[in-house]
Amino acid sequence: MRRPALAAILAFLSVSCTSSSSDPKNNPTPIKVVVVTMFERGADTGDAPGEFQNWVEHEKLDRVIPFPQGFHDLRMSADGVLGTVTGVGTARAAASIMALGLDPRFDLTKAYWVVAGIAGVDPEDASVGSAAWAEWVVDGDLGYEIDAREIPKDWKTGYVPLRKSVPYEQPRQTDVGGVFHLQPALVNWAVRLTEKIPLQDTAAMQQERMQYASANARRPPFVLKGDEISSSTFWEGKLFSQWANDWVQYHTDGKGNYVTTAMEDTGTMQSLEFLAKAGRVDVSRVLILRTASDFDQPVPGETPAHNLARNQLGKYTGYLPALDAAWRVGRVPVAELVKNWDKYRDKMPE
Repeated sequence: MRRPALAAILAFLSVSCTSSSSDPKNNPTPIKVVVVTMFERGADTGDAPGEFQNWVEHEKLDRVIPFPQGFHDLRMSADGVLGTVTGVGTARAAASIMALGLDPRFDLTKAYWVVAGIAGVDPEDASVGSAAWAEWVVDGDLGYEIDAREIPKDWKTGYVPLRKSVPYEQPRQTDVGGVFHLQPALVNWAVRLTEKIPLQDTAAMQQERMQYASANARRPPFVLKGDEISSSTFWEGKLFSQWANDWVQYHTDGKGNYVTTAMEDTGTMQSLEFLAKAGRVDVSRVLILRTASDFDQPVPGETPAHNLARNQLGKYTGYLPALDAAWRVGRVPVAELVKNWDKYRDKMPE
């Protein structure tokens, strides 16, 4: 996607923003819910879907709003739901969400944010096709790294926290960022609303999951509460899964449990935190849902390298069911918030 120069962007905003239904300076459009997705494979409708397409087609995000300062044009429904695509990776997500938060066309001060995307899942916790609401989001990039072939023999991993000299050194450094704690009451509310929603299952998913020993991996897809690690490196394998579990445990002081992978959510959360300090958003009104398109490690007897080669985008065993689950589960709190906006505008769900 081509990007106009900064001057062109500013000129566009100063001229075309006023052509919307609201004057951005004096009467910005109030937004009830922002749906955040990370990628779309082609057009927003009518072709092979990415994360955005189900939302556009089923939630009637019919109004296209030019957004040259971000990754992808915005879409909006008639009832105040705004949809965005951040682009893949932490940097694109942070930049796109910051651009949206500072856009004068929108009043986001009361908006709820629902991040909905696909992910890898730890087979100890859930099966492919499952949907996990996160309470903790932990950065998997901030740290030091020694190549695994050169680490001391008594180390479990070559990853070392910032300002430390060995893995998981105590006391934990608390001023380096990278750990985001979502509002527990809001997360629990979303889990209660959605925990009985039936999710898609397929013969291929059933065949794959029965090769894992874990009882949770063998379950049909289900909704759960589960935390995530967010890193721009796409990793694979049982040993990395153990690192993710340990890393999340360390950075949450044992309160979090790694369930899903992610790439963008620390960037999204960092921008929302900064925007909250500027009075632009309420960062306590954020929900993050990740749905499992694949396991984070191969079936027993298969190598991580072989599994990585097999799992190209769109070829994950649970790719389409995970896309469906991200919309099917995510839409429930969105619909509840919109339907009862008079109640939730000034008071968060309990």
